[in-house]
Amino acid sequence: MQSQSHTGSYYAASVNDVTDFAPLRGDHSTDVCIIGAGFTGISSALHLLERGYNVHVVEANRVGWGASGRNGGQIIGGISGEKVIAKNLGKDADIVFKDLRWAGHEIIRERVLKYGIECDLKFGYLDVAIKQRHLREQQADFDRMQNDGFPHEFRKLSAAETQATIGTSAYIGSLLNMGNGHLHPLKLCVGEARAAVSLGATIYEQSPVIDIQKGSRPRVVTQNGSVTADVVILAGNAYHVLERKLRGIMFPVRSFIIATEPLSEKTVNQINPKDLAVCDPNFVLEYFRLSADKRLLFGGRCNYFGEDPNIIKQQLRPKLLRIYPQLSNINIDYAWGGTIGIPVNRVPLLGRIAANIFYCQGYSGHGVNVTHLAGKIMADAVAGTVEQFDMFANVKPLIIPGAHYLSTPMVALGMMYYKIKDRL
Repeated sequence: MQSQSHTGSYYAASVNDVTDFAPLRGDHSTDVCIIGAGFTGISSALHLLERGYNVHVVEANRVGWGASGRNGGQIIGGISGEKVIAKNLGKDADIVFKDLRWAGHEIIRERVLKYGIECDLKFGYLDVAIKQRHLREQQADFDRMQNDGFPHEFRKLSAAETQATIGTSAYIGSLLNMGNGHLHPLKLCVGEARAAVSLGATIYEQSPVIDIQKGSRPRVVTQNGSVTADVVILAGNAYHVLERKLRGIMFPVRSFIIATEPLSEKTVNQINPKDLAVCDPNFVLEYFRLSADKRLLFGGRCNYFGEDPNIIKQQLRPKLLRIYPQLSNINIDYAWGGTIGIPVNRVPLLGRIAANIFYCQGYSGHGVNVTHLAGKIMADAVAGTVEQFDMFANVKPLIIPGAHYLSTPMVALGMMYYKIKDRL
């Protein structure tokens, strides 16, 4: 894992706190060593620290450098692969995941309040429909929330109501959910890291791990130091390449975002006066929301695997203008990409590579919510409570031989397949 500079995203430019933790030097010992300082690693660390564990976190780059600091910032309910997990348990998905679907939301709410994290947290989300089948899926979601006694406002909107709410005629209806929301993800990740340090965590940045030596107390090795621990947690998600056993079970998929210049109050009132996060239901999806300084952040996937902001702008701007042609004269100030982990069967990958070495990765785009739940599940597992951990770990991952080496062409083929499927 090679150390790299932080992404030149809007988030990196607007974060209110830049971390600068010292690299790992010398040999250290701890209860739990976590590899990766994104949402999974930092969430796991905080849960463990709150239980009294000594925790060291080793990060190849900076806190939140990967998908945790580059994503759309949308807090969306649900866990990918729910039906697969429930089928493996022989149970109904709605019974198994009734509370878990929203558990990450509550963890975020509680942490922001408890630790005073300023991360532009707001609630309000619109799941928009493009096809009739999307409306049927939204009706099923509505019925489920109604049956479950969902505690936040939710209601269906007609095409006209949707247009009045977000200023576009691109959709035929929507489902409003005031329990979902949005935030500045890098601010949240850095704020949680600061909270972890306040509880006694040690975080090492710019410290790529080069080896994990297995044993009764595994040893995490970098070029200039090591951490020996009772337990190790691998939390590198799509950027993790250390463990050979984990190759071929997850595709690293690129996702991209552009950020406009700050919009006028008049324009904001036309396109999103309620300050909602918006997302369509396609696999190759598009999503957008306003930042705290009223930029429109618009994201999606495209047939590109690089970092050139000009190419990202060229690919995403036409998609944005299809929805909001009235923004044709607006400048695009930022464009960036990140890599998310998508398991072949879409089930988040929680498991062990040894009795005392855990891994946790692969959220298929639901990471803001699910990483925070996953951190709790990992802390539970370290403490010996493995019921929820086993629920995921007992689903055997699908392995595609050679996927680690051929990920770019295979992802391109996969995107082509799902684009065709989205059009049906």
